[in-house]
Amino acid sequence: MSDVFNGDAFSVVSLTDAINNLPFVPGRAGEVAGWQEEGVPTTSIAIEENNGELKLVNPSPRGGPGEPATSGKRKMRQLVIPHYQVDDFIAADSVQGVRAFGTTNQLEVLQDRVSSKLQQHVSWKLDPTLEYQRVGALKGLILNADGTTLYNLFTEFGVAQEAEVNFKLTEANPVAGELREKCAQIVRKIANNLGGIAVRTIFAECGDDFFDALLKHPDVIESYKGTPMAQVLRGGYVTPSGTVYGVFEFGGIIFENYRGKVGDTSFIDTNACHIFPVGVPGLWRTVYAPADYEETVNTIGLPRYAKQYPTANGKGRHLEAQMNALNYCTRPKVLIKGKKA
Repeated sequence: MSDVFNGDAFSVVSLTDAINNLPFVPGRAGEVAGWQEEGVPTTSIAIEENNGELKLVNPSPRGGPGEPATSGKRKMRQLVIPHYQVDDFIAADSVQGVRAFGTTNQLEVLQDRVSSKLQQHVSWKLDPTLEYQRVGALKGLILNADGTTLYNLFTEFGVAQEAEVNFKLTEANPVAGELREKCAQIVRKIANNLGGIAVRTIFAECGDDFFDALLKHPDVIESYKGTPMAQVLRGGYVTPSGTVYGVFEFGGIIFENYRGKVGDTSFIDTNACHIFPVGVPGLWRTVYAPADYEETVNTIGLPRYAKQYPTANGKGRHLEAQMNALNYCTRPKVLIKGKKA
């Protein structure tokens, strides 16, 4: 077994190639925001902000001096890229007397066993972790699995979070047109917070109760009733990938009923929604740091890594998969939170 595991098929390079070629379904936050992914050779990143601001220029005499320009204030902040690792073990006895169907090649059995374990760790642990972090970036608050804060993007970038928007979806007699006006105010606020960058599509990922209450709001019903889009009132669209339960557009915002949780932990609170723009260059960033192996130090980071090495007593092999990723929004001021009532 030692000779087999020391072959090229089980090197860090081969295992890492295999784990990065596995089918990857990142979830809706990974699909909708348009993340710009980049590998870096370091375990932290420095973000420089040129805090320039728009100003009106007073008229000056022709041929005379103009208004003096002032330099923008630059800020530098350092963010450490978190390290996520899953450990496993393959016992020597687990491949004793086992062969692939129709073959006598033990190497194929071992490769299949390793690939199966890696796929489980990627699909069941690393992928949900990446999605959970990306949902946190949409909120501006990235949490660890235990609920503690990894990064508060508003604090890190030194900006105040916009006030939470009350959509008043539980009122018995809502004011006609108020909901559409509230959406328009949100769209304008996001556009203003983007400065001179053009606004494209604005999404809202919604919890279950928020989405259901919004879909039956009189303004929404009136907007769709009597049109070919009236089917939205019966259940909303369902995306082909099934990554959201329903989706519809209202007031310049695409509202989606986010589908995602691990165990009893929902990624988005049932009574809340999180509103954000997409299609803005450089707004959503994912950086990958290199693994903590001798072979990978100071190399450009990859999305995932895998490695195997022998136990001290020679009775099996340790197997590990890891991800070193950080997702963040470069302009957290554009992130708006809404509530049902």
